[in-house]
Amino acid sequence: MVSVTFVAHDGTRRAIEAVAGLSLMEAAKAADVPGIEAVCGGNCYCGTCRVILSAAWLEKLGRGEDYERELIADTVGEAGAASRLSCQITVDAALEGLIVETPESQC
Repeated sequence: MVSVTFVAHDGTRRAIEAVAGLSLMEAAKAADVPGIEAVCGGNCYCGTCRVILSAAWLEKLGRGEDYERELIADTVGEAGAASRLSCQITVDAALEGLIVETPESQC
């Protein structure tokens, strides 16, 4: 299990234990994390599982593939450097202690 914390726009923190091998979105949905809607079920189609990474985690995880960046820009209207889709992040031991924010637009 990998400890991950989701922080809502209002500062509410929700720590979960995620199963390695699942996407971050699947782990969030299994734990009923508010703000992760995942309307498309993790098919990188809707943009409703967006999370915002800190600079340190962005450096570790990267900005994502072009199609992910384009989807974020198309669905949200902007693709800030730290925005990622949680369906495109696979949970593994290297993510231990990950902290992500959920955007206000998904609340």
